[in-house]
Amino acid sequence: MRDRLRFLLGDRLVEIASCDPTLTVLDWLRLDRRLTGSKEGCAEGDCGACTVVIGRLDRGALRYEAINACIRFLPTLDGCQLLTVEHLKGEDGALHPVQQALVDCHGSQCGFCTPGFVMSLFALWLNEDAPAVTRIEDALAGNLCRCTGYEPIIAAAQRMYGPGQRSQDRFATDRPQVASKLGALQDQATLALGNRDSRFYAPASIDALGELMLTHPDATLVAGATDVGLWVTKGMQRLSPVISLGRIEALRDIADEGDHLRIGAMVTHVDLRKALAGLSPQLDELMRRFGGEQVRNAGTIGGNIANGSPIGDLPPALIALGARLVLARRHCEERSDEAIQGDVERAPLDRFATLAMTEETGALQRRTIPLEDFFLDYRKQDRRPGEFVEAVLVPKLPTDALFHVSKISKRFDEDISAVCGAFFLQRDATGRISQARLAYGAMAGIPKRAKAAEAALTGRTWDEMAVSDAISALANDFQPLSDMRASAGYRLKVAGNLLRRFLIETTQTGTATRVAGLLAEADHG
Repeated sequence: MRDRLRFLLGDRLVEIASCDPTLTVLDWLRLDRRLTGSKEGCAEGDCGACTVVIGRLDRGALRYEAINACIRFLPTLDGCQLLTVEHLKGEDGALHPVQQALVDCHGSQCGFCTPGFVMSLFALWLNEDAPAVTRIEDALAGNLCRCTGYEPIIAAAQRMYGPGQRSQDRFATDRPQVASKLGALQDQATLALGNRDSRFYAPASIDALGELMLTHPDATLVAGATDVGLWVTKGMQRLSPVISLGRIEALRDIADEGDHLRIGAMVTHVDLRKALAGLSPQLDELMRRFGGEQVRNAGTIGGNIANGSPIGDLPPALIALGARLVLARRHCEERSDEAIQGDVERAPLDRFATLAMTEETGALQRRTIPLEDFFLDYRKQDRRPGEFVEAVLVPKLPTDALFHVSKISKRFDEDISAVCGAFFLQRDATGRISQARLAYGAMAGIPKRAKAAEAALTGRTWDEMAVSDAISALANDFQPLSDMRASAGYRLKVAGNLLRRFLIETTQTGTATRVAGLLAEADHG
């Protein structure tokens, strides 16, 4: 066990012995360190004014990512480097090339959002050389500005790549040194902060996580905190204990296991997009619109699924593909979960993470279930006490399968779905549909399949008549709610129209159904 949080702030080591487990990075920067360049605009990871850059070791290599400081919990920075807009200036006070480009291109007016834009561009500048305009727009989708109209900022993003600037910049030359410093902070000890009323844990292995979860079956698990962060900043909840999964490298693995991919629960949406793009360009486009860059850098596949939101975009696509979920827990044969929890309440803090390691405790046990069976009711999942999501098994698409996924939202980028539909079809030698999997999000309290619509398609020719019957059957599958995003009638209409779009895109390749340039023509077949 280790009782001190350790990370680099710029190039200086910070050690913290005690802090609230849900203290946000932004509040710590502004209130404790008086680094006020990072701003609070929305406190929900939407506007990007709070953007900072995190450096972390990924299998020994230093990786920089832009994240939202307003919903990131400070203790999750253990073993990382934190960079803010204040760290960019040179020793002589000169502006960084990213900042200078924004000045030269008049990329700032009121200036409130500017530090966030600077840090998003800085992360892009660290990681990529001369990206295309479309890539720049993707990188900035998580930053909002009311003044400039974005064109000057995009111009600055193109201008900041001067000859030799990246290779000569101190952040590039210092990279090996920073990696070495971060390497010295890595260990296999479980980080344990707080007291009896406010506890935070960060295990470094799956086994240690299993032990903690057996001891604390009701703990709040935190992956990227892109939703849990809002429980604190908007819901004003006090969470304890909190268990962060960010230090468990084994949960970040992606493995090709023949007919499927095994994707660890802590694989971020950025890495997930790369993996899923190899299965279908439809999945690539879905992930491109998955929040802003900051959310994709922090959010994970396991967190998105375990959160159980009915409007999550990943579950419908994965259910349509027939994905399976790997759940794990450390099994206790002779002692009940209630008995262990009773010991926890009577034990001192330094024993919390070791109580489950008794003679009665067996090896880590796993079970695999269809993803669709994981969702039982609104915010209720089939997860036993002490159990956690370890991995997702995503089947590869058969060569003869048809697959489609669509997301409909009020705002094209960085918005929550009003309806999300994902469809998988296979046909037999006669051309008739032998298998149909139609999954929807935002149509019910859970992401679920449209079984009546599937039955209307099975055994039929893939044509307008079959689709019309399936659309009519959707009313038997769903009775959607009306809310701020859409009315019930709109949702039901859109759900049917998405199925018709699927038909058009797979049978009328010359008919445009999407915003130009978003998907390659090859995807229409």
